[in-house]
Amino acid sequence: MNKVYPDASSALSGIVKDGQTIAVGGFGLCGIPEALIAALRDSGVQNLTAISNNAGVDGFGLGQLLTTRQIKKMIASYVGENKEFERQYLAGELELEFTPQGTLAEKLRAGGAGIPAFFTKTGVGTLVAEGKEIRDFDGVNYVMERSLVADISLVKAQKADRAGNLVFNKTARNFNPNVAMAGKITIVEVEELVEVGQLDPDQIHTAGIFVHRIVVNATPEKRIEQRTVSAAAK
Repeated sequence: MNKVYPDASSALSGIVKDGQTIAVGGFGLCGIPEALIAALRDSGVQNLTAISNNAGVDGFGLGQLLTTRQIKKMIASYVGENKEFERQYLAGELELEFTPQGTLAEKLRAGGAGIPAFFTKTGVGTLVAEGKEIRDFDGVNYVMERSLVADISLVKAQKADRAGNLVFNKTARNFNPNVAMAGKITIVEVEELVEVGQLDPDQIHTAGIFVHRIVVNATPEKRIEQRTVSAAAK
């Protein structure tokens, strides 16, 4: 099957709907599917539940979907860079399910592996564990966490072949592989597309079996979330 689409809008066409759960890869602003997020904004779909490590920044990344009020609930581990997110949450306009970062990664990985739930020590004795099953294993309490499966996963990779085998670049490998696994339909934005057989099998991070659609964005903006400049040497 041909997995390659001419642009982000056509890659989303016919599959995004109101009320869906959308998982989005990336770590801060590193490795986010910029073109796909913008196309999702332009699609006009509403009442989305967004699963992502973070909520982008004001006006960029998932922050665009917050500005347009297309997200009704966030499942995230870090939201500290987005003033609009803060405003909506404090005003009661946005639902939030805070999840420890490692737990969020495992929820996505387990969902992609067909594991419905797992036990972890993280969050025991805190608000994270309220209302959840606690079980003793060898004298230690663990909290049961349900795994996550998204209707649509939006992923950013550095390179892909036409079969959907993916290679991620450094920090962009945080969350993107797990998000790719967790989607019922996974759409990948890549900077470079090669023919099948051109990728070294030992360098592939995510197998093409998880990928349904591919779009090329060769020149992403790659905005820097926080720019730190060292003091000039005297």
